[in-house]
Amino acid sequence: MRFGVFYELQLPKPWDEGAEHRLIHEAIEQVRIADRIGIDHAWAVEHHFLEEYSHCSASEVFLTALAAKTEQIRIGFGIRQVIPQYNHPARTAEAVAMLDLVSNGRVEFGIGEGATRLELHGYGVPAKRKQALSFEAAEQIANMMVMNPYPGFEGEGFSMPCRNVIPKPRQKPHPPMWLACTNRKTIETAARNGLGALAFTFVDPDEAKTWADAYYSIIKSDECVPLGHTVNANIAVVAGFSLHQNVEEGRLRGAEGFAFFRYAINALVANDARPGRSRLWGEFEDLKDRDLPMIGSPGIGTPGEFSEFVREFQQAGVDQIVLLQQSGKNRHDHICESLELFGREVLPEFKETRAARDAKKSEELAPFIEKALARKNWLPELPDADIPIVEASRKRETYYHKD
Repeated sequence: MRFGVFYELQLPKPWDEGAEHRLIHEAIEQVRIADRIGIDHAWAVEHHFLEEYSHCSASEVFLTALAAKTEQIRIGFGIRQVIPQYNHPARTAEAVAMLDLVSNGRVEFGIGEGATRLELHGYGVPAKRKQALSFEAAEQIANMMVMNPYPGFEGEGFSMPCRNVIPKPRQKPHPPMWLACTNRKTIETAARNGLGALAFTFVDPDEAKTWADAYYSIIKSDECVPLGHTVNANIAVVAGFSLHQNVEEGRLRGAEGFAFFRYAINALVANDARPGRSRLWGEFEDLKDRDLPMIGSPGIGTPGEFSEFVREFQQAGVDQIVLLQQSGKNRHDHICESLELFGREVLPEFKETRAARDAKKSEELAPFIEKALARKNWLPELPDADIPIVEASRKRETYYHKD
């Protein structure tokens, strides 16, 4: 089992003058602790215009800061908005590759398309075509990171001529690719495309086993045709996180933030919004004691409870638990204390057996991955003679002056 930490950079109102600055630097400090204690991944979203819910709109900048401040933890786009209206595919390929070089090959590349009208309509993205546009772009981003030169593309969402997209990433053929998943259907879509599944829905061990069984059965079947240049066969699930030796204190510190996260993500999709005048925290406060029960999470409680939860998910076939710690108004000092406690009392057990589990899994999946890659319709390289010459915009002219 591997572990990650996850950042939306939530900032419920009211805000003071230094709120965003403090939020970001506290998050960086939390990831430094995660790196020191041996957590494997730090994931950051890319969202736009989602006041209070997510102030992480330029995740490549935040992730670069994390890369500079850490040594071992992997740096994850969880996810990058890859539809061209958000980010041109060549710019995404450049950003992912550059961060992979800066971080010495620690990048994970999750793809997604956004779900709210605030984001989609803000960038003119057609909601009914968003997944198709996302997959079209993501496949070409992978090609751009590998091919020299990239031969060019004419598609529905974007077109571009032949260019060599640089730099190239340190990891070969490119960083592992993931897909944001919210239900079993998208879990299966991830498997069909050879992508890791980043499950942002909160499930119990029985449901997790159903999802994992479906995912790995497709990875091993003829349905798996990789979107990228390799297969990343992994499932990660998000869990609310707040640990304390006293069970009630752990829940007191974490339950409200987790409940806000659940409320806000649904409210942003279902409710009308007035830009610049959000009331997410106020609405949550109005509802939480009357109509919105404080539903707990197995990751909120004592280290012993959390260890048991991890064992159940490991048995179910999940590969990574992503800790949702920075949510609602959870306090920075409480988050840091939870991480330190996790590092002392939970993490060591699951690191002991990791190497053997990884080797067994790799051996089991190797022939299926080889067959999946053989099914891919590869974009052919251009022979040198077919690489077009890009003419200068102005031909050099020679002027002769008479004496």
